[in-house]
Amino acid sequence: MSEPRKLEVLRAIVEDYVHSREPVGSKALVERHQLGVSSATIRNDMAALEDEGLITAPHTSAGRIPTDKGYRLFVDQISAVKPLSQAERRAIQSLLEGSDDLDDVLDRTVRLLAQLTNQVAVVQYPHLSRALIRHIEFVLLAPRKVLVVLIANSGKVEQRVIDAGQDLGDDALAGLRARFLASLAGTPLAGLSQALPAVVSSVSPAQRQAAQALAHVLEVLAHSSREDRMVMAGTANLARSNVDFPLSIGPVLEALEEQVVMLRLLSEMAQDHHGVAVSIGRENPYDGLAEASVVATGYGPDSMAKVGILGPTRMDYPTTMAAVRAVARYLSRILGP
Repeated sequence: MSEPRKLEVLRAIVEDYVHSREPVGSKALVERHQLGVSSATIRNDMAALEDEGLITAPHTSAGRIPTDKGYRLFVDQISAVKPLSQAERRAIQSLLEGSDDLDDVLDRTVRLLAQLTNQVAVVQYPHLSRALIRHIEFVLLAPRKVLVVLIANSGKVEQRVIDAGQDLGDDALAGLRARFLASLAGTPLAGLSQALPAVVSSVSPAQRQAAQALAHVLEVLAHSSREDRMVMAGTANLARSNVDFPLSIGPVLEALEEQVVMLRLLSEMAQDHHGVAVSIGRENPYDGLAEASVVATGYGPDSMAKVGILGPTRMDYPTTMAAVRAVARYLSRILGP
C-alpha cells in the first residue's frame, strides 16, 4: 500500500467518523470518496492501517474508527490550516473589539471559541510578571473604609475594600493617593514589595497607619493579579457528546475543575504545527484526559499564555486548529501595546 494512498484512506476514515460518529466501513468509503480503487483494495488497505495501529474496530461494529495514533498521523499531515470564513472573522472581530477590560476580553474569548468549535474553550491569564502599574485609585466609602484599585498596563484591574485603621478625610486620602502614585506608577508588579516601604516611611506619622494598610492591600492585589489562572466556557458541550466519552465524562470535568492540571498541560504543550499545539488522547500526561484532545496556541506579546479548546479525540481538527489560531491572533492584537 503506497504511503500517499494510506494517508488518503486514513484521512477519509477520520473525516467520515468525525462527521457521522459511526464506525466507518469499506463500502461507505468507496461510496463517499473518490479513492480510485475497488472496495476489496480498500478492505486490504484498512487491514494494513489496523495492523499499524492507526485504526481499530469497536467490539460491536464491523466498521473502523481512528486510534490516537491515527489521529496523530492525520494531524501531522495537515499541510495548511484552512483560513476562517469572512463571517467567522467578522464575528471574532466584533465580539472581541468591544472591550478594553482584560477580564471581559478573556471572558468573551472563551465564549466565542466555545461557540465556534462546540467544545470547551480555555484561556490562561497572561503572565503578568512583567506587567507595570499603570494607575492606583483610593476611594473613600466611609471615614475608615477605602476602596483600593490597582490597574496594570496589561488592562488587569484588581480592587478591594479595606479598613484603613484610622479616620481619613477626602483631602488626606487624595494626598496619600498622589504620594503612592508618584512613587509607584511604572513599577513592575513583581517589584512592588521592594518599592512600598519607602513610600510608607515618606508619609507623615499621623497618616502612617493608613499608609501601611494601603501598602499591604496593594501588595496583595499585585500578587493576586500575577497568579496563574484560567477562564473557561462551554463545558455543556462535553455533556452533549456522551458517545465520545463512553467510559465517563467525570474525569474530564475533574481535570477542567482542577485548574492546576489544565494550566500545567497548557504550559507544557509545544507548538509544533502551524503554530498550534495538539495533544491527543493518551498523549495527555493526565489520565483523566485519556479520551480527550487539547488544541492550543500562545497569544500576547510573548505568547507565553495559551488559549485553546478541549474536546473528544473525535473532533474536527482542521477547523478547530483554524479557530484557535484565529482567535489567538485577534486576542494578541487587542492586548498588544
